[in-house]
Amino acid sequence: MKRVFYFLSAIVIGIFMISCGSQKPVKTIENLKAAYNGESTASAKYAQFAAKAAEEGFDTVAKMFLATSKAEAVHADNHKKVLEKLGEMISGPTIGAFEVKTTAENLADAINGESYEVEEMYPAFIAVADSENVADAKKSFTWAIDTEKKHQVFYGKALETIPANIETGLSLDWYVCPVCGNTFDAGSVKPECDFCKAKQEKFLKF
Repeated sequence: MKRVFYFLSAIVIGIFMISCGSQKPVKTIENLKAAYNGESTASAKYAQFAAKAAEEGFDTVAKMFLATSKAEAVHADNHKKVLEKLGEMISGPTIGAFEVKTTAENLADAINGESYEVEEMYPAFIAVADSENVADAKKSFTWAIDTEKKHQVFYGKALETIPANIETGLSLDWYVCPVCGNTFDAGSVKPECDFCKAKQEKFLKF
């Protein structure tokens, strides 16, 4: 009788453990999907901003936007990978609406977008990932927010040059880490990525 009791108890405990282990981090999954769509939209938007900058003769700003567009695509792909590890199959992003204006207006829009991600969105997402104990999501969110902080600076510096219709002082070359999206101008590029430690030879050059 005792053997039957212990056997049944083991089954109940096993079912309980499996049930607990199978619980998905619902809020983090929701946040990953929002970030995936948001970064995909940013990537598409910055690609269009690059085209507009080139059209207006701001070639270095155009290269910068191409680099940041790629960085956002890397972030989106990282978020997607985490979703798939959590059992969420993603067919493709939902690209939000955006408007292409003058390069000055586009830079201001980009700064606003990055500010929202840095000050509100990603800090909240990281806190939830922490509370739900999803380390991969926290890492992906952290790589993104650390990169967006750099983008803010790059866009601000570029915006300062637009009223004078010159691009003096802006980098001619840009680099993006294909692992985490970290973005460098020519003056800040390093032998390895600050965030993920990928080697410089792997960086994408623009």
